Amino acid sequence: MAQRIRRKRPFFRRRKQWTTGEEFTDRPRQKRIQMAKMKKGIFILPSLLTLCSIFLSFYSIILALKGDFLLAGALILAAGFFDKIDGAVARLTNTTSRFGVELDSLADVISFGVAPAILMYVWALAPHGRVGWVSAFLFVACGALRLARFNVQTGTIDPKRFNGLPIPAAAVMVATTVMFFQKQQLNPSDFGIYLLILTLALSILMVSSVKFHAFKDLTLVKQKPFSSTVTFVLLLALIAAWPYVVLFLLSAGYVISGPILTIWLYRNRQKPLGQPVEAPTSQEPSPTEQEGPTAGGAIIPMSDHRRGVKVQTQQGSSGQDSSGASSEKEG
Repeated sequence: MAQRIRRKRPFFRRRKQWTTGEEFTDRPRQKRIQMAKMKKGIFILPSLLTLCSIFLSFYSIILALKGDFLLAGALILAAGFFDKIDGAVARLTNTTSRFGVELDSLADVISFGVAPAILMYVWALAPHGRVGWVSAFLFVACGALRLARFNVQTGTIDPKRFNGLPIPAAAVMVATTVMFFQKQQLNPSDFGIYLLILTLALSILMVSSVKFHAFKDLTLVKQKPFSSTVTFVLLLALIAAWPYVVLFLLSAGYVISGPILTIWLYRNRQKPLGQPVEAPTSQEPSPTEQEGPTAGGAIIPMSDHRRGVKVQTQQGSSGQDSSGASSEKEG
């Protein structure tokens, strides 16, 4: 009987050789579809975070109308947290888009414009009547104008400073003020005129040209990392111990820092800087342009500083020669 010859199979199989172009594009096409689905999922994540900010601010409005002012202010702070991380997530995942920018702007108007204005009106401005709701409307309008100006000026101004009070900072100022008063059991009707002035001042600062620090320059943190870490830990400890007081003071300090920073920058611009010394252009001869006698008695103008140095050296040597000649004659 004839024995069957077994063929040795290779341990590693060879890759399949693609014969036609259609078979070659099947597998990459599937990979492209999978990557497209993953990108769509990643693009949805920042939008979902922005929608969470809108949800919290809307619920804050509902609570403000029901009279739960403390929780309403806390939800505005939570909306600010989601508004902060949605942009960071979009930049980290490289999923920034025009759609996300427009949605974020609309969310900011609701979260930091409408919600704080209604909270402030229901809590303190309602007894003022028409002046009260007009002040609340100015807060919303100035916040929307501030956002529009920021979107237009992006990339054309100094990124280290904000041009005008950011609308999230104004909303945080309103929320922390309400929380501070509620926790300390202070009656807002006793401070009605001051709260009205605060609302108008925040509205004006948002559309003004007052400079506010953007906290994007981390040079000090890089230079002193240990001191910065200790300061951050102490700040967290203070917030944990007295959250309502510390948050109110931090918000008020940031609002006050804008005019102080603007005045400081203005004074530095007004100070005359040290001008470089230039060659005199007047007709009167300067000390380097005076005429000096040479060894032979001729007068040579020394208009150039270097030429003056050369002539001075010649004068020194000629003086030494003349002194030596006179000493020889005297000898």
